[in-house]
Amino acid sequence: MHCPFCRHPDSRVIDSRTSDDGLSIRRRRQCPNCGRRFSTVETASLNVVKRSGVTEPFSREKVMSGVRKACQGRPVTDADLALLAQSVEEAVRQTGSSQVDANDIGLAILGPLRDLDEVAYLRFASVYRAFDSLEDFESAIGQLRADHATDPHRAATDPESASDTLGR
Repeated sequence: MHCPFCRHPDSRVIDSRTSDDGLSIRRRRQCPNCGRRFSTVETASLNVVKRSGVTEPFSREKVMSGVRKACQGRPVTDADLALLAQSVEEAVRQTGSSQVDANDIGLAILGPLRDLDEVAYLRFASVYRAFDSLEDFESAIGQLRADHATDPHRAATDPESASDTLGR
């Protein structure tokens, strides 16, 4: 690490701390040449390999903007989207790979989005999985209904399911 003041090619680490989200490390350094102190932030790189073969850095903002379109008109806040993007990044980082296919990011989005808002999930899945027919939508809706039937907690917390249970 070059000193930003005198450009000396070495420095000594005085203190290291992880960030609040645990994804980066802040280091306090001191230059042995000029004695001045400075901070660095280290993060593990995560690159996305797109279908075209182009590689670019992972971006939570891109995840949020892609999902935001599916959530248009739904009761989903920016804070909800930020948490979704964070959980997607954590899931992708847990693979241990520094490069991930764009397709894998889409798969990582589907689960948390389904938990967040099922209508937004269907919208996103219809584009992501390239639904071609009504049968594709019916299949996805059928799977959601089957999951509601097997998960009593989900049915109890879902207002639509609760009203169906009450016969309304």
